[in-house]
Amino acid sequence: ILAQAFPPGREPRHFPRPWPGFAVADARRWTVLGLALLVACAAPTRRSPDAVALDAQARREAALADQSEWRLSGRIAVSDGKDGGSGRIEWRQRGEDFVIDLRAPVSRQAWRLSGSAAGARLDGLEGGPREDADAQALLQREVGWSLPLHDLVAWARGARGKGAAQVEFDPEGRPARIEQHGWVVEYRAWGGGD
Repeated sequence: ILAQAFPPGREPRHFPRPWPGFAVADARRWTVLGLALLVACAAPTRRSPDAVALDAQARREAALADQSEWRLSGRIAVSDGKDGGSGRIEWRQRGEDFVIDLRAPVSRQAWRLSGSAAGARLDGLEGGPREDADAQALLQREVGWSLPLHDLVAWARGARGKGAAQVEFDPEGRPARIEQHGWVVEYRAWGGGD
């Protein structure tokens, strides 16, 4: 999956394009998260949802819901519009338990966000690890990243998060764009294990 996400009507002009990725930006400030999973040359053609495509998407999401264990590897880019950096991401999910490792090769800095139903822990910060009952609140407080982690779990796999969403599909019936909770995710390419 290759994707780009940003608030409706606001493309992040500052996002570097040396490699395609999964970019996320929130409406309050530019926070960009890039996961380059595949190499693609062009964005897919989109088509409006119809009953057949929405039914197939619902079946795909039900199958994904049954897969509580998965892994994601790729590149990441983070920017607030002025400062930013890039590196690698490894995301391992097992039910409610997760570990997200981020590594910046230039600065050799590394962070680990891990969590379960009991709470979350962020390692790699100056002064030692920090903990919170909520991983999203922990990231916001400690590094200033406002990321919808629960939705990212779904979006990273081509599914809708909980709640209302608008979906557009590519010619093969796979998601090309999901708009949800003020975020837009565009899937630029699909490959292996669609």
